[in-house]
Amino acid sequence: MSPTPREHIVFLQGMPSPFFRRVGHCLAKHGWRVTRINLSPGDWLFWHDTYSRNYRGRYADWPWYIRELFQKEQVTDLMLLGEKRRYHKEAVAIALELGIRVTVTDFGYLRPDWITLERNGMSGQSLFPRDPERIRTLARQAVVFDWQSRFVDSAWQMAVGDLSQNFSNIFARPFFPFYRRSDLRPPTLLYTPASAWRLLGNRWRKRRTHEQCESLWRSGRPYYLFPIQLNFDFQIVAYSPFPGMEAAIEQVMDSFERHAPTESLLVIKEHPWDPALPNWERFVHRSAQRRKLENRVVYLRGGNLNALIERSQGVVLVNSSTGLRALQIHRPLKVLGSAVFDIPGLTFQGSLDDFWREAKPPEPQLREDFFTALAATIQVRGVFFQEPGVTEAVIETCHRLRTHTVGEITHRVREA
Repeated sequence: MSPTPREHIVFLQGMPSPFFRRVGHCLAKHGWRVTRINLSPGDWLFWHDTYSRNYRGRYADWPWYIRELFQKEQVTDLMLLGEKRRYHKEAVAIALELGIRVTVTDFGYLRPDWITLERNGMSGQSLFPRDPERIRTLARQAVVFDWQSRFVDSAWQMAVGDLSQNFSNIFARPFFPFYRRSDLRPPTLLYTPASAWRLLGNRWRKRRTHEQCESLWRSGRPYYLFPIQLNFDFQIVAYSPFPGMEAAIEQVMDSFERHAPTESLLVIKEHPWDPALPNWERFVHRSAQRRKLENRVVYLRGGNLNALIERSQGVVLVNSSTGLRALQIHRPLKVLGSAVFDIPGLTFQGSLDDFWREAKPPEPQLREDFFTALAATIQVRGVFFQEPGVTEAVIETCHRLRTHTVGEITHRVREA
């Protein structure tokens, strides 16, 4: 009887943090074969040791390369950050064809101290059930969770990691001459100063934004909240029916103009990390003027999200994680894109035109069951950048990979 071959996991691009490297080392300690493929200087920066190898070939040759590696090295598992990135899409498709387990990770659906760990894909491709009865069944099998925040991630370390990765890709490009950026964010030399300038401007305007919110609440006028998402985010690019946020804004404003109660307002909130490329504030004001909605549309560059949701008549969004906050705060919610939380009984299933007058809050028990089932299956407690949350996430991720329980009901573990 031939011996069972060791499990072999391949890591592609991950967060600009030590998370993937530490998960790989944990698996290696438990007997797994581990391979990390660096596609760019930024990848190499965060993982270069005996487990890593560099792919310096052309993008057109990548499918051939990764298929040969999967087959020749008897790969059993693939782990990566988001399945829709360039290089990742091809690798995932080939892996699934060959029967290789695919694990996808990203920031948590739950916030602030969870990360997502799913089988095959996220959001629109998530295997998490959309059927309320299946969700209730999962919730009954799960443990009772402590929902208090346990960890704090570091925005500073995340920014440093992101900048280090992106500037490495610029200045060390000769070492990976054919690398093509895997996400759709604007070029670093444009995006970085634009983001810094917008963040600085938002800080300068913080008092003005606070006064806008206070004035809104004092007016007593009912309003609906529409949070803008990043135009280059894969949630928009891959998991929505819109080519970009421009089309989503136009659709929401058109529907609001025709069908929302005449005394109501539409509050459009900018994403806190938006670099204003394009300038949504200008775009919204011009769109409102064209529709003669200047007195019914409010644009905010900040504000307390929870307070804005809590006092709203409801929330409209494409597929932002703000939707989960709306459910937690028990406000009506309409999803225009593809989201793991767009479930009958939780979100409004009718048309956007009907939402303005007919929306209802989520069913309380289904809402509780949904969050319990979500945490028990495709969420891991911890963070990507700051201790002790990184260690917590590494330990449980390693356990779920070793026990093949990614996406299944699992109990939190503690082990070396």
